Amino acid sequence: MTSLLDWASHGLWDLNAWQMVLFTLVVTHITMISVTIFLHRHQAHRALDLHPIAAHFFRFWLWLTTGQVTKEWASIHRKHHAKCEQPEDPHSPHVYGIKTVLLKGYELYRKEAQNKETLARYGHGTPNDWLERKLYSRFSTAGVAAMLLIDLALFGVAGLAVWAVQMMWTPVMAAGIINGAAHYWGYRNFEAPDASTNISPWGLLIAGEELHNNHHTYPTSAKLSVKRYEFDIGWMYISLLRRFGLATVKKTPPRLALGAVRAVADEQTLEALIQNRFELMAGYAKGMRRAFNDEVVALQARRADASVIRAARSWLHRDAEKIPAAVAVHLAAARAASPVLDKMVVMREELRQMWLNRSHTREQLAADLQGWCQRAEASGIAALQEFSLRLRSARASANL
Repeated sequence: MTSLLDWASHGLWDLNAWQMVLFTLVVTHITMISVTIFLHRHQAHRALDLHPIAAHFFRFWLWLTTGQVTKEWASIHRKHHAKCEQPEDPHSPHVYGIKTVLLKGYELYRKEAQNKETLARYGHGTPNDWLERKLYSRFSTAGVAAMLLIDLALFGVAGLAVWAVQMMWTPVMAAGIINGAAHYWGYRNFEAPDASTNISPWGLLIAGEELHNNHHTYPTSAKLSVKRYEFDIGWMYISLLRRFGLATVKKTPPRLALGAVRAVADEQTLEALIQNRFELMAGYAKGMRRAFNDEVVALQARRADASVIRAARSWLHRDAEKIPAAVAVHLAAARAASPVLDKMVVMREELRQMWLNRSHTREQLAADLQGWCQRAEASGIAALQEFSLRLRSARASANL
């Protein structure tokens, strides 16, 4: 009886409270690393290849700590990218509401996992070996049950709390925060064609997935950080796996290369623009913000109210289809009050059409780009002139 009470109090591994918290954080961290490296970057996006040893470890660990079926996760995530912010998106806060995704993200996920059409259309290339068919998919809940027994054996009754945190961690962090907050709050490096945001520049707690705007901009990249001040801990682990021959990186974010300024914008300039459009347009947005700062005095002199100035500061550099109707009125007033800002908005949209246009030939687009650069440099607007020179020095990007 005494030994039974001792086990219930301490388990086989007698840890104090802080040691148990540390253990819980370590095992949940391994789970998040498994999600981001195996399920997300390897399976859903094929951004890297994994050695069978690494792949099988991640599959086993996810079965043990989440009961996750690889095909379901990859299918739902691929559909999210294909239908992002549209009614078919399985978990967009702009479709279901931020509160629903934050609090009921796991329910949205389970509902979509029952959609056989989603699995059939988006589940290609996921594991289908004997282990997957006979164990991981067939008995997906057996793993988490085994984890419960392990936690109870190690820590006694306290193991139930450890297990509960393990079971809640991924639904809260992935299904709630990443799918919800990372499409609602945060900063944007790039004008990706959706509402994705970076929650934090330091991807630590959710294994790099905090850098969600970067990911939606370059979805097939194994590395999620793009700025010098950003840190993707998932990439750190991938680099370690690569060093030991357990991972092969297939793609990273394109890097804009600059050379001598070409005499005129040509087809090579067009190629550089298309390949590096997100980074170049981020640079254009910086120029627009500088121009806005120069124009604030002019706006105030023309008695533009505070709401007009706030709208111009926050929205002038955004794609027209992403601007709320209520804000568009204020932006129209700002543009009417500032010919400089109006010119930059018009020329931004003309530039964006260079890669959206499907009817013109490359020769026509190159001629359009050359004309755009000539008008930018003759505009008398410093931000446009500087951007045009930078564009004419751009070279096709390289993946490292």
